Amino acid sequence: MKTRFESQRIYLTGGTGFLGSAVQAELRSRGVTDIEAPSSAEVDFCDRAAADAAIRAAAPDTVIHLAARVGGIGANMAAPADLYLENLLLGTNVIEACRHAGVDKTVIVGTICSYPKHTPVPFEETSLWTGYPEETNAPYGIAKLAHLVHLQANRAQYGQRGAYVMPTNLYGPGDKFHPDVSHVIPALIRKCVIARETNADEIEVWGTGGASREFLYVEDAARGIVDAAERYDGPEPVNLGSDAEILIKELVEIITEVTGFQGRIVWDSTRPDGQPRRSVDASRAREYFGFEATTDFRDGLRTTVEWYESNRQEAEARRN
Repeated sequence: MKTRFESQRIYLTGGTGFLGSAVQAELRSRGVTDIEAPSSAEVDFCDRAAADAAIRAAAPDTVIHLAARVGGIGANMAAPADLYLENLLLGTNVIEACRHAGVDKTVIVGTICSYPKHTPVPFEETSLWTGYPEETNAPYGIAKLAHLVHLQANRAQYGQRGAYVMPTNLYGPGDKFHPDVSHVIPALIRKCVIARETNADEIEVWGTGGASREFLYVEDAARGIVDAAERYDGPEPVNLGSDAEILIKELVEIITEVTGFQGRIVWDSTRPDGQPRRSVDASRAREYFGFEATTDFRDGLRTTVEWYESNRQEAEARRN
């Protein structure tokens, strides 16, 4: 292994996606130039042999696994088996390919969807095994949590070094705005912009607005992931968060303000709210590798809306 981080060869799965592009930018800002980030069309990491061959050929010092199949509540309800199996295979194959190739450090990006539905807020990493995830997220969340167990088991048996980090809900420029796969912030931004343009009197939003979430700007998340890659090697999972919990009702009000939509909000309470509350304790990240989020939420939303309106065709076409 090269001792200086900036001189390492870094390999990213999912490196051309929303979070991956931000991680690439963060690596380059730290002087890392030897980065390989194949697209899913170039390497199918659901195929064990393809994953082994790709990582062995690249011979990286560090692998950061970002590739995932994700979606909002609707996508999770429509294709739970696909989300479970694809995500399980992606992480399993990457971890084993890294072990086979002798990669010095394997960084796995998990999800806070793995936490039990009624985890006390803020979520602490020690609560991961205290219950079952929220039903609409369970297949995805459990598949991702299996990678934590896998990495811990490989560390114990084979000495495989690595880190497992769990960002809270992400947002920012480059997000996916296609209605089939978008999460709450891009979905609401798109809905409000269209309503403003068409002079609609109202928009409909799923749920009651009573659920809460914590959001992390994508550039902050990228910085936390690279901090972990550079400075953390341990078996314990680590939350990445912003320490700012917000009700979905308040989120909708802010997005209508930022997008300029002035109509009514109609809440469809027959639709699910998802997990009642999500906010994480990010103290481990501060303690283990000095990470803290710095982006003001309203500023991040404004930047995201501006990016969407300037890159609308690209934003609405992206599915991964």
